[in-house]
Amino acid sequence: MSELWITLNDIPEEGQDFVFEDQKFWSDAWKQFEVDARPGDPLISEVNILPQDKGCLIRGRTSGSVTIACDRCTADYKHQISTEFDEFEQLAEADDDEPSPVVKTKEGLKLDIGALLWEHFVMALPVKPLCNDKCKGLCDKCGADLNKGNCKCEKEVGDPRLAVLRNLKIKN
Repeated sequence: MSELWITLNDIPEEGQDFVFEDQKFWSDAWKQFEVDARPGDPLISEVNILPQDKGCLIRGRTSGSVTIACDRCTADYKHQISTEFDEFEQLAEADDDEPSPVVKTKEGLKLDIGALLWEHFVMALPVKPLCNDKCKGLCDKCGADLNKGNCKCEKEVGDPRLAVLRNLKIKN
């Protein structure tokens, strides 16, 4: 993945603001992780980094949009991305299982802000993307988009052996 490294020793004690507007970062990550997303409005990340003893406090947000396919009708639609985060990242201890975005180098502590931005972007994506809540999807027989009108498929009336139960009313 495209990495965005920031040397924490170069950041003043009162912290520093960063703005990440490079759209190539996002498109490269989409290709690498096989995320079916295309550019919409530019994705812009604004981040404030406040260095600490063995890490840093990171506050930021990412906003913009991506074009993705609806899970029901497969039509492309623009999905708004708006995520805010507030995290403390520190140098990983020897017994930590998860890798840390903070590493120690000859220059001092470095932060891979790209990994953090990507993590929050992925969490902002919908699990089941829908162009709208009332999307009717596609006909399971002919594949027609039911949002544009009814298809010409014959509707199943059900199993004729159960026809006697069709008008059954059950009282509670």
